[in-house]
Amino acid sequence: MISNRNRIGITALACAASLLAAPAGAAGVAYVTNQGGGVTVIDAATLKPVASVAVGAAPRGLAITPDGRWLLTANLGDSDVSVVDTASLKEVRRIPVGKNVEFMRVLPDGSRAFVTYEPSSKGSPPGGAGKDDDSVQRVPAEVAVIDLQQWTVVGRIQAAPETEAIEFSADGKLVIVANEGDNSIVAYDLATLKPVKRVDVSPFGHRPRGVKVSPDGKTYVVTMEDSNNFLLLDASFNALKTVPTEKGPYGVAFDRDGRTIWIAAARADRLQVFDAESLAPLAAIPVGKRCWHFSFTPDDRKVLLACGRSNELEVIDTATRQVVDKLPGYQLPWGIVTYPKAEGSLDAPPSRAPQ
Repeated sequence: MISNRNRIGITALACAASLLAAPAGAAGVAYVTNQGGGVTVIDAATLKPVASVAVGAAPRGLAITPDGRWLLTANLGDSDVSVVDTASLKEVRRIPVGKNVEFMRVLPDGSRAFVTYEPSSKGSPPGGAGKDDDSVQRVPAEVAVIDLQQWTVVGRIQAAPETEAIEFSADGKLVIVANEGDNSIVAYDLATLKPVKRVDVSPFGHRPRGVKVSPDGKTYVVTMEDSNNFLLLDASFNALKTVPTEKGPYGVAFDRDGRTIWIAAARADRLQVFDAESLAPLAAIPVGKRCWHFSFTPDDRKVLLACGRSNELEVIDTATRQVVDKLPGYQLPWGIVTYPKAEGSLDAPPSRAPQ
């Protein structure tokens, strides 16, 4: 339920909802999942919370449809996906998926959502026993495919132990999944859901967590959490180069123009910035504890970083590459997306998405 304290904010959000057809650059809203409960809705201009939306237990991954009408959350605690009407900010349905749902993406045409889940993982938050324990990762994880007209699971992709990030190829033909448990990146044909390419990344690092295609579609960046580096792949998934990072790289995104790469080094409490062409490090911004995912604001002027163990969002100025604000009051925040869509570790704007 929406808290009494935030009911006044619903009126403000109704105005924000009118931005659903607005071009990139409008202020818009941001949505943050709290593993401690619910989704916080933020005015992207003021960075103030305007509402709290009740969804399933322990939401992690989230995604918003291209028209901004529906927000989906992957609920770790309930093994399902919540569907929220962004106009009313009410949960309107639940879609059963499977144990330990986590990462989610929606196709740029809005037809389907892809959700990772891990039947054999204990699914505990980072820092506790659970998915970091390889002994429990025996059963292959899967990716559920949800039809967003029927609102039901219409397909399942068998992956590998510990699926993580999902990305789409620039030509719109492939869905790419990172698998921690066997150090692989696998590309699947979107039409058939069959694997067409598997890349063993173990010669280059360990435990791939994030994967992101460049805005021009020519390269992919894969963050390698346990070897503290990232791997650059070409469009055909051939390894090009590895680059050292600080400890525990996870969430990754390019800026809108593809000039810089931003990586959340979650175990080092840093948000790092690299030159996308030379791959030289440009900044290592001190941030909070266990900051997993982030998003640029729709105007590209700031980055909003979800810091789970600090229970806050940190606001980074993209020009100065410095933290300019810390927003408290969150409960193990995990993921963040915006509408209008912006670049981020969990989403991408229409101008950069495959057609």
